[in-house]
Amino acid sequence: MDVAFIFPGQGSQKVGMGLELAQAYTVARDTFEEADSLLGRRLSRLCFDGPDELLKQTENTQLAILTCSVAALRVLRQLNISSRIVAGHSLGEHSALVAAGVFSFPDALKLIEYRARFMAEASQQQDCTMAAILGLEEKRLETLCEEVKSVGIVEIANYNCPGQLVISGETAAVQRLIATAKANGAKRCRPLAVSGAFHSSLMESARVQLESVIGEFTFNNPQNGFVANVTGECVQRPDEIRRLLIAQVTSPVRWEKSILTMGGAGISHFVEVGPGNVLSGMVRRTLPQSLCLNVEDLKSLGITVDAIGRS
Repeated sequence: MDVAFIFPGQGSQKVGMGLELAQAYTVARDTFEEADSLLGRRLSRLCFDGPDELLKQTENTQLAILTCSVAALRVLRQLNISSRIVAGHSLGEHSALVAAGVFSFPDALKLIEYRARFMAEASQQQDCTMAAILGLEEKRLETLCEEVKSVGIVEIANYNCPGQLVISGETAAVQRLIATAKANGAKRCRPLAVSGAFHSSLMESARVQLESVIGEFTFNNPQNGFVANVTGECVQRPDEIRRLLIAQVTSPVRWEKSILTMGGAGISHFVEVGPGNVLSGMVRRTLPQSLCLNVEDLKSLGITVDAIGRS
């Protein structure tokens, strides 16, 4: 079976995520309890019950999505559903590396605890934001970013799929670029409800801090294919994975290229593992002939198991 597991990033969180799987599967419940124990706080309660305002905070969101994704991954494996290749969007890259056996779930939690804190601190130091730009060609948007740099820093943060790009930067520059993009034919420009300018040079302090602590963690050879955000290509060497994970903090997410790489490797089934189905929509826009599934609750799990079982 040519299956890829793909893992969501920040923005996919919602109150109640992971609850149904934890109620129905011991392995999922144990994952949340493991996270609670390792972190010394009830992350599970925040995932299951909220409140939404706390769940949206970067320091909580990243840990919560990682834990939900790993819980869903463990349920799939218990049901003997596996993947040949993995990838994750931004934060989700860490879930993918757990799936690939590059590092353990406890190490991923600790690493994300660092990452989330460093990114939150960098965000608090400046007035910055992000926005989705729909219906504009990459080269044209790249040119517009250069044209508005007199206002402030603004860069493309996510190359998500055909017709969907995300910009990141100082608020004034992002606002100017939104107006300029609309004037240049963008179909829609939507400010994102985020706390920082992720995947831009404004996260440089977070990148430096992450680089200073990442040596604490052991990186193993991936047990299956792994596609990195920064390059959109398969990476096998642990030292290269480590280098790219650091670079990812200030580099754009090459998600469309990542999807094409997986498709080129013969992947026909994509399973989004964790809360939401945003990535599934991006896959459909990039590879319309592929089968896109997701696992976030009992209904989606049942559909996925049935679909892969029939294939």
